[in-house]
Amino acid sequence: MSNFVEELKWRGMVHNIMPGTEEQLEKELTSAYVGIDPTADSLHIGHLVSIMMLKHLQANGHRPIALVGGATGMIGDPSMKSSERNLLDEETLRHNQNAIKAQLSKFLDFDSKSPNSAILVNNYDWMRDYTFLHFIRDIGKHITVNYMMSKDSVRKRISGDDKEGMSFTEFTYQLVQGYDYLYLYKHYGCKLQMGGSDQWGNITTGTELIRRKESGEAFALTCPLITKADGGKFGKTEQGNIWLDSRYTSPYAFYQFWLNVSDSDAQKYIRIFTMLPKEVIEAEIARHDQAPHMRELQKLLAKEVTIMVHGTEEYDKALKASSILFGQSTSENLRELDERTFLNVFEGVPQFEITREELGENIIELLATKSAVFPSKGECRKMIQAGGVSINKNKIESAELILGTNDLLNDKYILVQKGKKNYFILKIS
Repeated sequence: MSNFVEELKWRGMVHNIMPGTEEQLEKELTSAYVGIDPTADSLHIGHLVSIMMLKHLQANGHRPIALVGGATGMIGDPSMKSSERNLLDEETLRHNQNAIKAQLSKFLDFDSKSPNSAILVNNYDWMRDYTFLHFIRDIGKHITVNYMMSKDSVRKRISGDDKEGMSFTEFTYQLVQGYDYLYLYKHYGCKLQMGGSDQWGNITTGTELIRRKESGEAFALTCPLITKADGGKFGKTEQGNIWLDSRYTSPYAFYQFWLNVSDSDAQKYIRIFTMLPKEVIEAEIARHDQAPHMRELQKLLAKEVTIMVHGTEEYDKALKASSILFGQSTSENLRELDERTFLNVFEGVPQFEITREELGENIIELLATKSAVFPSKGECRKMIQAGGVSINKNKIESAELILGTNDLLNDKYILVQKGKKNYFILKIS
């Protein structure tokens, strides 16, 4: 087994670590878990840090456990939040759990017969029939209110400006999460819990519960909360979360997110979100520093993460789609795009509605009368004659051209290019 903690440290993925953790991992094959919020049927890139921790754990010979928080998802974690979550019903939770496992299977090996094969569990399975009386008798008496009140996640909510305060449900969250750790310790031999730095208080409550109730030794490791160089929240865009499921974030938009990160963020993210070895990353960073305008580091980061999440085929499609805006593509490349990717590529481009009947008029009528691509027919004719207008990446040779249904992309769009950088979309209704 390789040194898991050293691997995380050089990648910048260790924030807090309980004494003895590294020794435990060096001593024997160790089971470790992270909790995953099941409030959606897809993970987003905010989950990727925890997933990468599990991936490195398995690569270093240990056993990863992914805990879907079906029970805790019904409560809501108060850590660093000012309000409670929406509560979910069991049917929704089960659907989300199955979808999450399918996504995790791209990162973790659940199917091998090796001792460190990954496991997925749902805390709803051991919490649903656990009565309140049994819980406060078996668990509650081992952790004092003073201990619970000392946690940052609790203290900030109670002493803060939030007039709503903190519900009893939220207050007991750390006990429920602590019981998860105890359950996994007893039934799976789990001795390490990992998570974001905001989870330190909840995780250490679990280690304390194991110590007091079982006289056992358990450990904790957290990673820093990922931020952007400009102080913005990692993984958030104007459109919302960057999801791992292509139904919610297309592979093209996913690729573009990583491609557009800053130089300093690229240097940080390529360590955290890829499995590339240290010497390769250091060489790529040095190469990038020689010509940062080429954005080679961002390209490598985007490639590695997109392939890991969506596969090589979708990466290749995203790469082709990216080249379309910069003139390095053909009409065939354009026709290969599905509607969603096409609209992603040309997001924000002016659109004009044209009826199918109007499509039969000549190109000047379409671009200067039926739409406002050109302010006048004369300017349109002049630019066509100068070779400055393209339809679907094909340069127009004649001002008398008439378009037909065979020219439509996805049976409803025509892409007009005016000069080198100005794009317009005709949407045929």
